[in-house]
Amino acid sequence: MMGRFALLLFLTFASFQSLFAADDDTVFYESFDEPFDGRWIVSDKDDYKGVWKHSKSEGHDDYGLLVSEKARKYAIVNELDKPVILKDGSTVLQFETRLQNGLECGGAYLKYLRPQEAGWMSKEFDNESPYSIMFGPDKCGGTNKVHFILKHKNPKSGEYIEHHLKYPPSVPSDKLTHVYTAILKPDNDVKFLIDGEEKKKANFLSADDFEPPLIPAKTIPDPDDKKPEDWDERAKFTDPNAVKPDDWDEDAPMEIEDEDAVKPEGWLDDEPEEIDDPEATKPEDWDDEEDGEWEAPKIDNPKCEAAPGCGEWKRPMKMNPAYKGKWSAPLIDNPNYKGIWKPREIPNPDYFELDKPDFEPIAAIGIEIWTMQDGILFDNILIAKSEKVAESYRETAWKPKFEVEKEKQKVEEEATDPDGLSGFQKVFDVLYKVADIPFLSEYKLQILDLIEKAETQPNITIGSIVSIVVIILTVFFKLIFGGKKKPRVEKKPEATEASNNESTSGEKAEEEEREENAAAPRRRRET
Repeated sequence: MMGRFALLLFLTFASFQSLFAADDDTVFYESFDEPFDGRWIVSDKDDYKGVWKHSKSEGHDDYGLLVSEKARKYAIVNELDKPVILKDGSTVLQFETRLQNGLECGGAYLKYLRPQEAGWMSKEFDNESPYSIMFGPDKCGGTNKVHFILKHKNPKSGEYIEHHLKYPPSVPSDKLTHVYTAILKPDNDVKFLIDGEEKKKANFLSADDFEPPLIPAKTIPDPDDKKPEDWDERAKFTDPNAVKPDDWDEDAPMEIEDEDAVKPEGWLDDEPEEIDDPEATKPEDWDDEEDGEWEAPKIDNPKCEAAPGCGEWKRPMKMNPAYKGKWSAPLIDNPNYKGIWKPREIPNPDYFELDKPDFEPIAAIGIEIWTMQDGILFDNILIAKSEKVAESYRETAWKPKFEVEKEKQKVEEEATDPDGLSGFQKVFDVLYKVADIPFLSEYKLQILDLIEKAETQPNITIGSIVSIVVIILTVFFKLIFGGKKKPRVEKKPEATEASNNESTSGEKAEEEEREENAAAPRRRRET
């Protein structure tokens, strides 16, 4: 009995100790459970007309700070009780955002501001207010990234430089609540988590991770150095003594008719490649005055399938052995070549060595954004000195909401998309655009038909998409390597074997492609 009591007492003490440790490591936490008035100060600047609201997250009883209007600039700030010193141990920056109406163009990031001695006031908070770190989602046009920018002071020049994280993670594209975490470590490493999963790891002092690097280059090009007037950067030049050979015929064509070719036996000169569809009938609602004269759609002439070819036969083209093209003088090495000139390197006056970043203290947290979307909800903003504390908040404050939203999203998708085709919609959207590409015009109807089947018949979706890809690749390679296969060409018996090999398949095909395009049959009238 006494043993059980001792165990219970120990567990209770351990729980309290853990709670107090968490409190010690939690530097700042904002849950927005209560209205934000009094704690958060809205900027009075004229540009910032967006209205902030204390609002529930959609589908929850949990409150957050809401961006309530579209196409507005927003600015709001919370002054911390005391500045956070980033140089002391680890620091964790964490917050949640939910893009309830999506995010096509706008930001959802936080700015961690320097003390007001740096020259700013809460009521005048704007995009010029000096910050130490900017962190969070930003998406517009080609931009889709989770920003992390460190403003660092160059001790030599005194200038504050924005250092951007290279290759940042992308913003999740759904409308669920996501939690963003940046962990600044005393060994100069920084980790970035989305929903508790590490997406990126970097080092503040690595030139591979930040642009521009925190540590400047030791040398720089001399801005006063000038290229000498006699510096010759030409590796080669045209031979001034070269002359065109007397037998060089610039007018000779690249290709000539193959005089050795003969028309294959069985060629149907009087049969067209396509004929009117005998089974087609004029639609009952066709109005000749309004719609024009009706024409039956064309089909492949069945007589041509067994024959070597139909229509007017023409000799194929072959490479002209006398072709040389336009003559130009050859290039020769330049004896005065000195290479590409570069200014000499001089010591960088702004260079400095650094063991650790000289972080500016964080005295306030601000949200200063311009966005075309409303419905952005900020919640559970945390600054902590322990990764465990941040993880605890993710587990207790974020994860339950996320699981509910994820399950609701799944149910809604199943209800509106029982066949599971929603994941393919972006693929379909791209394929519709691809079908409009000019070089696919001949196959547009076929591609559109396959897309329609893929959208409406889930059992053949993947097969239809593969078929479309095959069509696109076939046309693509046809454009590169030549047109459809040529009819069989018979040679005169006396022709030598060499003459059969004088023309290349690619050049023949290009010529045939030009002929086909010039004599292309009229397009079918769509009924």
